[in-house]
Amino acid sequence: MRRLTTPLRPLFAFLALCLVAALTHAQQDPAPVKKAIESWLKIQSKGLPGQVSYEIGGIDPGNQLAPCNSFDVSRPQGAQGWGRINVLVRCLNEAGWRVYVPVHIRVKADYLISARPIAQGQVVVEDDLATQLGDLSELPSNILTEFAGAVGKAAATSIPAGRPLRSDMLRAMMVVRQGQTVRVISRGPGFTVTNEGRALNNAIEGQVAQVRLGNGHVISGIAKAGGTVEVGY
Repeated sequence: MRRLTTPLRPLFAFLALCLVAALTHAQQDPAPVKKAIESWLKIQSKGLPGQVSYEIGGIDPGNQLAPCNSFDVSRPQGAQGWGRINVLVRCLNEAGWRVYVPVHIRVKADYLISARPIAQGQVVVEDDLATQLGDLSELPSNILTEFAGAVGKAAATSIPAGRPLRSDMLRAMMVVRQGQTVRVISRGPGFTVTNEGRALNNAIEGQVAQVRLGNGHVISGIAKAGGTVEVGY
């Protein structure tokens, strides 16, 4: 068997070094990462109102991430459902790297505006409201999109006509007021008892109200519309 001639040895050594360098500097292809984010967005956007579209930022083509072919995509805790967010992409292979990728989620849908001026303290009715089509990602995160979120609430401040309505512009009405005589309905397995008492605090619907009964006992229950407090046993 003939041995390699001396001039060929440096060539093989050089090629080996090139192979090691290529493996050492292998990079993550951005395309599979973008595809994983697109699949995730299609699932996440199903529950959003209106027409949804999105723009996905890229990862640096010159990144130093080890190649990966299995990913987990998630939204950071507290991030809203639309607008500009950074999604977290984790490599599920041995490389185990993590990277944030910017995403702009647009939602074209109807949102509420004031159809006419609403005075401070005025209780909102349906005729006070109208809808307008727009991109929710360009509006405040607490913009209202459903009539149920505004009707029956009071304006926290004066609202001009044509103003987009946010949740902080309205406040829930008190259904129980301190000192008010309220009806107390106590319910348990097989029984319902109705009493009257005096409310010891203000409460909106769903909040806890304390009531002093005629015999002096103080009980706590859930405030309901119409000055009623429900107690469960």
